[in-house]
Formats: sequence, structure tokens, C-alpha cells
Amino acid sequence: MATKNKPTEEIISPKSFFIGPPDAPVTLVMFGDYESEACYQLHGIVKQLLAAYEGKIRFGYRHFPLTQVHQKAQKAAEASVAALQEKMFWPMHEMLFENRRHLGIISMKGYAKELGFDKKACKRFLGALVDSTYSWEVRGDLLDGLQLGIRDVPALLINGVIYSGSFDYESIKKHIEGCIRLKKSDTKTIRKRA
Repeated sequence: MATKNKPTEEIISPKSFFIGPPDAPVTLVMFGDYESEACYQLHGIVKQLLAAYEGKIRFGYRHFPLTQVHQKAQKAAEASVAALQEKMFWPMHEMLFENRRHLGIISMKGYAKELGFDKKACKRFLGALVDSTYSWEVRGDLLDGLQLGIRDVPALLINGVIYSGSFDYESIKKHIEGCIRLKKSDTKTIRKRA
């Protein structure tokens, strides 16, 4: 008896999801944990930087749940990946950080409703959380971070290099401005050679 194969939908990975122009001179990638207070603080700084350098920064978020410290961080990360499948990653990302002390599955289902997920999307979202559908996507981010040498969060990559400075607005801003100047000088050098 022939069985119909259900077409599998391609999972949109956090690795491929950025905000900002692809040709921005600066790419920021934050590895974080939705329950972490320090990650929440850096999240606020990143929002300020995105506003201050609109069009010059491309930003991506990768998951690095510290599950030994934060019991709900894994499911929160999975919730953001589930929201990404519904084209609602950034609103859910914001919601999870704002509600970092309330990240139970029922609370996250409520956040999906609050963000405007329709009934079918809410059902898919809740099913994905219960079934751990996106746990491998989260684990992939974590393994990538470990391979880069990240052992704690928050961690920030600026143009592919782990940022080792202070996690305050002025320090990161100064580093970004240096990257922008470097990019401009590289562009001028290439034009002179052509």
C-alpha cells in the first residue's frame, strides 16, 4: 500500500536571519540566553546601536542557553525559532527578553497570542514547544558558539571576531566606529587600485 509522503517544510535557521542591510559595514552577532540579566542589558545596548547606526549595522541573534543556570532558557530559545517560522522572530525575541522571568510554555503561548498569531499558528507554535521541534536548531547555535570559543554569555561578534571589550554602550560604539572607518579606508584603497 502506497503512503503519501508529507512534504517537509524547510526550517528557517537563526544562522541565516539578520536585521539590517546585507552590505552593512558592521555585522554584529550576539550569542545569548533569554533568562540572563546580562544578555538583557546587552540587548538594550544593541537596540540603541541599531538606531544610532541605522543602515550601517547588520544584526543577528544566536542561542546559547545556559541550561544549568537557567531552566527555561532552552524552551525560550526554541520559542524564538518557532516564531521565526511564523515570520515573527523579532517581535518574539523582544517579548522573551522583556518577560525573561516568565518563560513557561503557557506564558510563551500567551505571548504568541499577544503578538497576533492566529489559531493555527498558535497551535503550531505550542506543538513545536511541546515536541521540542527546534531543539536541534538551538543546539546548533550553542555548538557553533562553543567552536568559536564562547563559554559564557552575553558574547558579541563584531565582523566575525569575538568582542573582548566592556559591554557598555560607549565602548561598543567606539569599536563599531573603528570598524566603519576601517571599512571606508579599505574601500578607498580598492578604488585607487582599480
